[in-house]
Amino acid sequence: MVVVQINYRRPDMPKAEWEARYTDERAAQFLSVPGLHWKIWLDGEAERLAGGLYLFEDRAAAEAYVNGPIVARLKANPELSEVQIRVFEVRERMSAITRAPLPHLRAAAE
Repeated sequence: MVVVQINYRRPDMPKAEWEARYTDERAAQFLSVPGLHWKIWLDGEAERLAGGLYLFEDRAAAEAYVNGPIVARLKANPELSEVQIRVFEVRERMSAITRAPLPHLRAAAE
């Protein structure tokens, strides 16, 4: 399992205008990303930081996403700055102890 962490500074705009960009259709595009189990959407309103945490099946799927069209559009967006992308291997044993939402751990517990 691999986690991708993406953070960026969002534009300085009214909260309602920023929130209007978060549509169901925007989220739905992630349902078809190969190897992606889930995405957690992040927003730090006070700091104007936003981003996401993504759980991928393996490094190949994570790297394909990081080098793919969705992230390319994010990087090219002139409204966003300070884009940071990190890829981490999951410490599965330790994560299981702390009840991480890893798909195969749930199956093993059932």
